[in-house]
Amino acid sequence: MGKVVGVVMDKAYASWFDRNRSQIRQDFETFLRFPSISTNSLYRTSVLECSLWLVRWLKGHGIRAELVDTTSYPIVWVHELGEASQEAETLLVYGHYDVQPVDPLEAWQSPPFEPSEREGEIYARGASDNKGQIFYALLALIAKKELGCIGPMNIKFCIEGEEESGSVGLLHSLSALQPKLAADYLLVVDMSQVEPDRPAVTLGARGMLPFEVEIEGSVQDLHSGLLGGVAYNPHRALVQLLAACWDARGRIQIPHFYDGVGTHGLEGVTYPYSEKTFTTLFGIDAFFREADYGLGEANWCRPTVEIHGIAGGYVGEGVKTVIASRAQAKLSCRLVLGQNPAQIARNLE
Repeated sequence: MGKVVGVVMDKAYASWFDRNRSQIRQDFETFLRFPSISTNSLYRTSVLECSLWLVRWLKGHGIRAELVDTTSYPIVWVHELGEASQEAETLLVYGHYDVQPVDPLEAWQSPPFEPSEREGEIYARGASDNKGQIFYALLALIAKKELGCIGPMNIKFCIEGEEESGSVGLLHSLSALQPKLAADYLLVVDMSQVEPDRPAVTLGARGMLPFEVEIEGSVQDLHSGLLGGVAYNPHRALVQLLAACWDARGRIQIPHFYDGVGTHGLEGVTYPYSEKTFTTLFGIDAFFREADYGLGEANWCRPTVEIHGIAGGYVGEGVKTVIASRAQAKLSCRLVLGQNPAQIARNLE
């Protein structure tokens, strides 16, 4: 009987999506057009407008949604009661409506906030991280609501507005939000899968610890013809410091970085990728990972330090023989179970 009911519901869902396909596409593109870049304060209004639109869109479909204030950007909160009772188990779905910066613009084939379809796929900032995933999860809830089949489980959504900038508001507001966010299960719809047609459930994820580093060498930029070889160039100091984060075998040199890290091996687990796969998908020309660990462990289980950007001095057209007064870098650690973020932060600093 369960199989028969499942087949009937599959057909009902398919029919619902076919009937609403045009409006779904229009709404998704509207969602993608918001430049909700949480890392840059210049886009604050756009981030807030995106959250307001999402609540209006959900309410327009009869979903119980509201904005919940945090110490920073608001959370879009959804709570739909299951058909069983208010005492039924609760599933909390997590995602985010903010996106990463779009630099460098010249690398885009189409404007980042103007959705473009190429070979059946939608390209725009946020289409795959995380507006796409949270949109289809919400669509599933809307479809169940309109088809009258919510099911026995209570469903909540916590959709935050600064996942890409450290989740500061959520972190600082978490204690006060515990009653709202209380749930029996948590589903994060912000993960990857092996192939587009092979659904996957991720059982764990590395955490993130971001840093900004700035080195100041003088009160103003200097002329290298006058002071080169005398002044310690901040860029040279910066790259020397950054390079010292690893040894020749890829082992991270931050003191006590690996304290608490278990084996977390993949014995008996088939890792679906190879270096050739990554080269084909992303055009990677060079690979380097921590020695003594396979590609699967390096990709899924081992902590990392990565440099995301280095800035300072002159990089425009032509030559400007300057010794910059400052050099900056952005980097982050990806952490695994057992590591102490506060201790690592102190030791890296």
